[in-house]
Amino acid sequence: MSQKTPTPAILSIEPSFALPGGEVVLHGRELLNGLRAAPQVFFGEAQATVVFATPGQLTITVPEAASGDSITVSTAYGSVSAAFSLARLLSGNLHPVANPAVDQAGNIYTTFSGGRGQSVPTSLYRIDDSSVLHPIAAEIMNPTGLALDAAGNLYISSRHDGAVYKMNTRGGISTYAEGMGVATGLAFDAIGNLYVGDRSGTIFKLAPDRQIFVFATIEPSVAAYHLAFSPNGNLFVTGPTTSSNDCIYEIDPHGVVRPFFPNLGRPQGIAFDLEGNLYVAASWRGHRGIIRISQEREATHIIGGTNLVGLAFDPHSALVLTTTSAAYFLPWNIPGFIETPELPEE
Repeated sequence: MSQKTPTPAILSIEPSFALPGGEVVLHGRELLNGLRAAPQVFFGEAQATVVFATPGQLTITVPEAASGDSITVSTAYGSVSAAFSLARLLSGNLHPVANPAVDQAGNIYTTFSGGRGQSVPTSLYRIDDSSVLHPIAAEIMNPTGLALDAAGNLYISSRHDGAVYKMNTRGGISTYAEGMGVATGLAFDAIGNLYVGDRSGTIFKLAPDRQIFVFATIEPSVAAYHLAFSPNGNLFVTGPTTSSNDCIYEIDPHGVVRPFFPNLGRPQGIAFDLEGNLYVAASWRGHRGIIRISQEREATHIIGGTNLVGLAFDPHSALVLTTTSAAYFLPWNIPGFIETPELPEE
C-alpha cells in the first residue's frame, strides 16, 4: 500500500490583516518539512521568518518587503496559499505619536513630532488621496494630537508648550487655546466642545467660546493621552503608564470616570466603528497590533503590527494606521464612526 503524501493545508490565519513586521499565526495540517524542519513561507516573493513551527501551527513575522494579497506555505510535499491582507505603506520618514486625522476629501494629516523640545524643519504633513506627501509650514514644536471640526479646520496640540493650534482650510495657523499642561490627545464631541488630554492627569473641556473647564482627572501617562468619542456620546481615553497592564477609561458626559477594559500593554491610539466596536493600538495577551473590543468587552486581535501608535477611519471605511515612523493604508469593510461636531465660533 502506498503512503499518502502529507500535503500541507492552511485552515485559518490569525489575524488575517497585518503590517510589515507584524506577527501572524497560521493554523493547518502538515505544515512542516518532515518531522522537524520549518517550511518556507512567502508574502509575494518576500520570505517570512518562522518563529515557531509545529505540524498544525506556524507563527511567522511578516517581512518588510511583503507584497501581494496572499500567503504561501511551501514544504517538500507541496505548496498551499491563502488570502491575506497587507497594509500598504503611504509614507515613511515620519514620527507620529498619536492618531492621524482624515478629512472628508480623504486627505490624511500626520506629524513628525520629534523628541520633547526638538525643533525639526517640518513637523506637520498632509498625504493626499494620491498618496503624495506634502509638508505643511506649521512651525509647531512637538505636535501631538490632531482633530478636525465639521468645516475641515485642523486642530493640533503641542506637548511642548501646552497649546492647541488651529489650521483653517486655507492653511492659516493661529493659536486656539493655551495653558493645558502637556497637551496631547484631542477629540470633539457632537456639539463642538473640544477635549484636550494633559498627560499629567487632566482632561480639559474647551467650550465653543473657548472657555476652559476641567472635565475629568485620571492617572498620568508616561507618553500621551489618546481620546475618542463613541457613538453613545461617552469619551474614551488611553494613556500608557509604567505598568504593563493598562486600562482604557470611559468617561460619561458628566465627567464620571470608569474603567472600560483592563490588561492592555501600552494602549495608545483609539477609534470606533459605526457599530460601537472600539479599536486600540496595544498589546494584549502577547499579541501586538490593533485590538478590537466589542460593546460586550470581548477582545479580538485583528491586525498584526509593531510600534503602532494610531489609527483612523477614512470616509470610505478604510483604515489609516500610524507607527512611530510611518503611515499605512488598509482596506476595511466596516465604516468608522466619525464625529461631526458643530463649527466652533471665532
